[in-house]
Amino acid sequence: MKIRMQLISDVVFGNGESIPGGEDISILSDEHGFPYYKGGTFKGIFREELRNYLTWTMTEADKIDAQMKRLLGADSDDKQNPDKLVFSDFTLSEYVKQQILAETGIGQKYIVQNALSHVRTFTAISANGIVQEGSLRQCRCVNKGLNFYSQVQCLPVDEELVKEVLSTIKWVGTMRNRGFGKVKLTVIS
Repeated sequence: MKIRMQLISDVVFGNGESIPGGEDISILSDEHGFPYYKGGTFKGIFREELRNYLTWTMTEADKIDAQMKRLLGADSDDKQNPDKLVFSDFTLSEYVKQQILAETGIGQKYIVQNALSHVRTFTAISANGIVQEGSLRQCRCVNKGLNFYSQVQCLPVDEELVKEVLSTIKWVGTMRNRGFGKVKLTVIS
């Protein structure tokens, strides 16, 4: 199945790195500067929502655990479970990437990155309404309105369940609890 993730708000696809003297939180991007979201990271969000969904629709904990293990595998047997769900990375469409590269030229990583994302600045405010010293932070955000695509491999018998769980996912990325990362997921094939 192919999934489209439409960004409803700015999203932070954090890469766990910072740029000294610049961004405190950077985003994942490929060698050309195109942002992407790791399929494995998304699988973690899917895992959380799957557990919630199964808890709402099933009553027996052992059945929930068995279904979770069957669909997502366990750390010790991931290689031995060929039926588990696999999500590819969420990326921009190849057409969009080619059009941007044709416009900007290959080797212009920062131009590409700046066309698809921007830097936001944050600070903490003290109880008396004054900016806390040393609290200035910068974060690179992927622009809202972009569409990213992923493929999910699953058994035909699991497709409806996967679609149901995907419909419950509304937030992805870093800083979800601060209003970043609102998305709409749609199965397109």
